[in-house]
Amino acid sequence: MIDHVRGSVASVGLDYAVIDVGGFGMRLEASPGTLASLRVGEDVTLVTEFLVRQDAMTLYGFLDTDERTCFRALQTVTGVGARTALAVLAVHTPDELRRAIASEDLAALQKVPGIGKKSASRMALELKDKLGAPVSDIPAAPLAADVDAAVVDALIGLGWQSKVAESAVGDVMAPGMTTSQILRAALQHLGGKA
Repeated sequence: MIDHVRGSVASVGLDYAVIDVGGFGMRLEASPGTLASLRVGEDVTLVTEFLVRQDAMTLYGFLDTDERTCFRALQTVTGVGARTALAVLAVHTPDELRRAIASEDLAALQKVPGIGKKSASRMALELKDKLGAPVSDIPAAPLAADVDAAVVDALIGLGWQSKVAESAVGDVMAPGMTTSQILRAALQHLGGKA
């Protein structure tokens, strides 16, 4: 129903944030990782999940759709509700959760308060085919992303030939690198000073 919320951060509590959206203060429950990234007064966009129960209507906020996808998948596990799903995301990033599920690492899943051996086993069994592989384990496409092109353009602007710039970016690229990290690594690779 509500896919995302964009506005200014009005306040941040222990387990929630209030986002000022067009004069309305929207309270969003969120994980500690999401809350730690918010600063009062800054503009933010959070993807959301709106849950309606008999006794409450609650809006949950996430930094990205990957975290929301994991939140939704966790709630499909028998006995896991929204609070427990949020607790899991407080302990594990989406990729850490995928690795724990894929390797059936029950000890990692039991680090979440309220998750015992039986619940961890159920999570590993019921989520095995729902979450997929960790995103950081998926190889990056060579020079297809805008980030790659931007770095190549920057290197060309600094005087390197197009083929040399493309080769350098291809040599240093690794999954999860930011544009500035790729540029710095490419410059070092080419013998420049970052």
